Amino acid sequence: MLIPPDGRHDLRPEYPSIVYANILKQLYPDVPVVLGGIEASLRRLTHYDYWKDCLRKCILCDAHADMIIYGMGEKQVVEIAKELETGISIKDLKNIPQTVYLCKEEEIPGGINEDDIVLHSHEACLHNKKFQAENFKYIEEESNKKHAQRILQAVDNLYAVVNPPYPTMTTAEVDAAYDLPYTREPHPKYRGKTIPAYEMIKHSVNIHRGCFGGCAFCTISAHQGKFVSCRSKESILKEVKQVIEMPDFKGYLSDLGGPSANMYGMAGKNQKACEHCKRPSCVNPEICPNLNTDHSRLLDIYHSVDELSGIKKSFIGSGVRYDLLLHKSKDEKSNEAARQYTHELITRHVSGRLKVAPEHTSDRVLKLMRKPSFQQFYIFKRIFDRINREEGLRQQIIPYFISSHPGCQEEDMAELAVLTKDLDFHLEQIQDFTPTPMTVSTEAWYTGYDPYTLEPIFSAKTPKEKLAQRQFFFWYKPEARRDIERELQRIGRSDLIGKLYDNMPKQHPRTVYDPKAIGSSPEVDQHQSSSRSRKQKRGQQFTSRNSSSTQSSNKPKSYNPNFRSNRRHKQR
Repeated sequence: MLIPPDGRHDLRPEYPSIVYANILKQLYPDVPVVLGGIEASLRRLTHYDYWKDCLRKCILCDAHADMIIYGMGEKQVVEIAKELETGISIKDLKNIPQTVYLCKEEEIPGGINEDDIVLHSHEACLHNKKFQAENFKYIEEESNKKHAQRILQAVDNLYAVVNPPYPTMTTAEVDAAYDLPYTREPHPKYRGKTIPAYEMIKHSVNIHRGCFGGCAFCTISAHQGKFVSCRSKESILKEVKQVIEMPDFKGYLSDLGGPSANMYGMAGKNQKACEHCKRPSCVNPEICPNLNTDHSRLLDIYHSVDELSGIKKSFIGSGVRYDLLLHKSKDEKSNEAARQYTHELITRHVSGRLKVAPEHTSDRVLKLMRKPSFQQFYIFKRIFDRINREEGLRQQIIPYFISSHPGCQEEDMAELAVLTKDLDFHLEQIQDFTPTPMTVSTEAWYTGYDPYTLEPIFSAKTPKEKLAQRQFFFWYKPEARRDIERELQRIGRSDLIGKLYDNMPKQHPRTVYDPKAIGSSPEVDQHQSSSRSRKQKRGQQFTSRNSSSTQSSNKPKSYNPNFRSNRRHKQR
């Protein structure tokens, strides 16, 4: 796929897999075309497309390709090549695991049987959003099982057939993929040009794949699965030595991680239990008692890398799961390893700023996100601050937050502003939720239903609704104060105005924030000076859309029990 150099955005078409596949089919109609990668993987069945604001079919319908390889594709590529070499037609390759193809009902191998999961058809989902939500529950469950079932979905008088994935790759298989003679350089056509994505990763090493976090807004499990596959220490050290030999390497490894920084070597202690599990997360709502959370193997990797001649410092740029670090296991060895990892991470592997992702402060919203309680962030921050004091360091902890996630209300964002202000944060790393294919959050956002409970769920969708939430990230900007005060009065939370602005001059010094961070430069809404009647009308729209039993009671509709004002409200 074409990677735009020098930050250009005009070299790659929208929906590149569809565009390129159709061009190839026009030029070489008899040559098999197989799609792979993130775009094809996440569009393998009916999915919501945010760009077009509509449901789209399996990508094969529009790309006119012959097959999709979903997830990591090393095994499928080899198997497809072997079969084609024997003279078999691509149309007859219907039994390769972890592939998707279109065919007529009578051409489905073995026919539709009782073990197959038959989803609501694409056409049915177009007319009933609840069908789409219901479909996704099964799609996600089968993406996270050791022994998945075949999935079928009718579309355009055909069936999209999703074969179950391969078993989780062994360490030897992962090593074989990573030990191939890669040049670690962009294609020669980009010589002399800067590719931002490459600059970010060229001095980093991936040590595992897969993630058992199960975050509702993340696509990793849909692409790599929840079971972690690890490289051997020998394979990792071999690649680090290759990085050391790169001409522009100065001794600083930018990342030694994976989808998550600290899941290396972790798996179920009783694999037979894992074989029957279909939970999307091993750590939410609670860390599974069967999960081995020992950080010892990961510490050994760090120590071995840092001992190499040519390594001055290895940074950890991947996201750290602090819930794994805070977990109290029955195994004291694992607990000690977690404490040691936390100390070494903070003292040896942080480039001055440790980025973590609490995502929100409301436990209700965090539950929908499948993230741990914000109370855990408080605990981790106290540990971070203590270690910095003891070691004479002046490092910062930088939290990521998301606005407009399904289920999030303006009150939740207002309380987030107060709580993060109390922690002395001027937020930089923030994002306004954007739907991407094949996540629970996207399906809830589009359909209006929780895919697992089919209960209605509110989402901020219009630009005004999203700005009303996003603006609370920037309470410290003088130009945002008036609009925030008006919004707090409108939603009945004027009690928070004093918490944000008491003893604070109207012209607060301008805070430096990262202009590259997604959403960190909020748009100035030119229509904020609309009349009081329009504000009231908009408030009525919000009220009718979000009517619930909680609004008829005296407590706020967001009701974050960790927020002090709400506790007092409940007592009254």
